[in-house]
Amino acid sequence: MSKKHPIIVVTGSSGAGTSTVQNTFEQIFRREKIKHVAIEGDAFHKYDRVAMKAKMEEGEKGCDPFSHFSYEANELKKLEDVFRVYGETGKGEYRHYVHNAEEGAKYGVEAGKFTEWGPFDDDSDLLFYEGLHGAVKNDEVDLPALADLKIGVVPVINLEWIQKIHRDRSQRGYSTEAVTDTILRRMPAYVNCICPQFIETDVNFQRVPVVDTSDPFVARWIPTADESLVVIRFKNPKGIDFPYLTSMIEGSWMSRANSIVIPGGKMDLAMQLIFTPMVHRLVSESKRA
Repeated sequence: MSKKHPIIVVTGSSGAGTSTVQNTFEQIFRREKIKHVAIEGDAFHKYDRVAMKAKMEEGEKGCDPFSHFSYEANELKKLEDVFRVYGETGKGEYRHYVHNAEEGAKYGVEAGKFTEWGPFDDDSDLLFYEGLHGAVKNDEVDLPALADLKIGVVPVINLEWIQKIHRDRSQRGYSTEAVTDTILRRMPAYVNCICPQFIETDVNFQRVPVVDTSDPFVARWIPTADESLVVIRFKNPKGIDFPYLTSMIEGSWMSRANSIVIPGGKMDLAMQLIFTPMVHRLVSESKRA
């Protein structure tokens, strides 16, 4: 953690909805005139698309379910170095993973490959990370120790799968069968590499549908926000004004001493109410430091 150069992490599985949380933070940063550096976890994959496909095929031959969720498929030491250097100096370097032809035209790099590493913009107020591995703590890295605010996005797993299937089919052109194969291959690393992060996060958001999602692989549409509840869990509830939150968020209630349940359509409002003062505090403390 760094008082002078704070770091915010949003972490969650593919299809969990971390990009939605990122959009809310972008609104907060824009409204409050906070200059930030945004980085994505995909930039820290170890292999480009072609090399990753080869590694996965190699793993299948040896009965090793190698995937992007696996620690060894990512440059976690590099990510740790980026967090550490930014916390100490406010500087760092970053690259982009190019997902599609549209991004390829923007960055001048073929889809499935990385751009070159380049420096952060100067004079940022904070660093914002969104991706798969922002709160990994294992024998080699301790990312939670370097981040000032850690947020987990963890829908119930059937909903997470529905969201991933619909996103990958509509935005990336994959078949349902191909996405299903990816989900199955990633399950061991999901259990061993993704889930343990959520005991390290400060706040978790778990969306729970209130409609039938029994078979996520044939679901025709994603449950809407109004067809969901969101459970918000605070690792340390000290200082959280629960009476204020429940009074401001209609239809909300406390389910445990550290948890609040809200209607799904109020998730953006809840994040604005919870994180705006937290971001203000981080930035104010950094300027004093």
